[in-house]
Amino acid sequence: MKSKIVYIFITVITLVLAACTKLKDDSYGQVISEKYNPKTEQEVSYLVNAAYVPWRETMLLWNGVVRAQELCADQDVLPARPNGWVDGGIYKRWHLHTWTTDDDSALQPWVRTYTGINTCNRLLSQIEEGIIIVNGDIKEGLVSELKVLRASYYYILVDLYGNVPIVTDFKDVSLPKQSARKEVFDFVVSEISQNIDKLSETARGYYYGRINKWGAYTLLAKMYLNAEVWTGTPRWTDCITACDKVIDFAGKTGEYALESNQKDVFRTANENSKEIIFALPFDEIYVTDWNAFDFHLYTLASESQQTYNFTNTPWGGVCVIPQFIGSFDPEDIRLKENFISGQQYKASGEILTRADNGKPFAYLKDVPSIDKSDITDGYRWGKFEYATGITNRLSNDWPMFRYADILMMKAEALLRSGQPGAGALISQVRQRAFKNNPGKATVTDDQLKGGSVYDYGRRDENRSTQEGGGDITYGRLLDELGWEFTQEGRRRQDMIRFGVFSSKSWFSHDATKNRNRDLYPIPNSARLTNSNLQQNPGY
Repeated sequence: MKSKIVYIFITVITLVLAACTKLKDDSYGQVISEKYNPKTEQEVSYLVNAAYVPWRETMLLWNGVVRAQELCADQDVLPARPNGWVDGGIYKRWHLHTWTTDDDSALQPWVRTYTGINTCNRLLSQIEEGIIIVNGDIKEGLVSELKVLRASYYYILVDLYGNVPIVTDFKDVSLPKQSARKEVFDFVVSEISQNIDKLSETARGYYYGRINKWGAYTLLAKMYLNAEVWTGTPRWTDCITACDKVIDFAGKTGEYALESNQKDVFRTANENSKEIIFALPFDEIYVTDWNAFDFHLYTLASESQQTYNFTNTPWGGVCVIPQFIGSFDPEDIRLKENFISGQQYKASGEILTRADNGKPFAYLKDVPSIDKSDITDGYRWGKFEYATGITNRLSNDWPMFRYADILMMKAEALLRSGQPGAGALISQVRQRAFKNNPGKATVTDDQLKGGSVYDYGRRDENRSTQEGGGDITYGRLLDELGWEFTQEGRRRQDMIRFGVFSSKSWFSHDATKNRNRDLYPIPNSARLTNSNLQQNPGY
């Protein structure tokens, strides 16, 4: 049965923590008036879970971080469809890198992450004042967990916006001052480093869906992996050290490991996957936001309802850029298992036909342009299992951090620091993708140093240019990241680290040659309410 740590609260705790959970209704000024004394792991879990809810919201609610990372990158596109998806041009602007300070794409990740920060600050304030009564090791562990969780929200902010206010005092009502990107980076690293030893080492149980010591080391590794972009100074050795902490623990205990089948990480009942280090738990019964996790409706055309017997009709939006599909080895099992393509069938096994003309319904690789597409154009997202009969919300847990990422972060840090061993680590991840041809699973350090096989260039019905990817340093490693982590809300970050995000063209997107677009703008609405906020360059 799906774990019920999907951020549910028993009645008494819901009443006690009302001021902590009704974040959209009152952002400031209230703390709980009754005292609460959690004594068991279960009670502490109920308490702290309120601060994790915004992670789910900022990642996956409408126009959240997943879209902010994917729709601007070289794997996915949301073209105009016969049934709409123009929506004032927001998806086109994402693709063209012409978003504005007023776009919802810039606003939602900002608002939701600061909601999470505010919740952490509330709980920390209530613990400090004795409104939440915890003592000894329980208090130390809870305070440390909340501080690292707060730092994890700043991980999103430092990536997307760079220069943001660091807010740690819940009762300070003055306008927060903006910090430089390096200051935010240093704050996140410091918060993790100072608190990591007080975090639980337990991999699952009450700590599933929460940041334990190994989730914190993974977060720390991600900070170090991107340090050169975010601060100007590489931290490859530190990244390796953080990854090794998780690898050593996994080797000694067996608590974390690669799944033999990648698909098992993304099944509906994936809560027991040993590959998942930090998950965002979902259950269609308990998580009731309309757009809580709607990949199936977001990507599939309406006809596909007959395949899966969904309770709601899909909308037929996002699809995969053909150039990305073309980068796969045809024998890579991820090409088949992570995308929905070709002739579709009803749940009964009959051939599915189009509603408009009765012809066989098949998802095709090609897409004409960002401005024009048919209902069957483009392969669709299929990495997460779409359970038969599911509602508008999936019940798969979201694997925010997984063991494959640890291995591939270490590989990248080794490669960039001139140390051997990257190929062996990448080959471990590739093995499950080439079970029918194990020889293709092996990749060497020298191969990873080579260019990308992605056929970059403007490529739609309006224009075609030839750029290729052979000139990308460590381009083959970038390919490996793309093949493994497609649809997981991270492609923009990886492309920026490899210098490709602004320098290359793909599909209907022309290279901007402007690194200013490597950061999103500070939302205009945020600047209107805080005169201390200066806009990022180029906006």
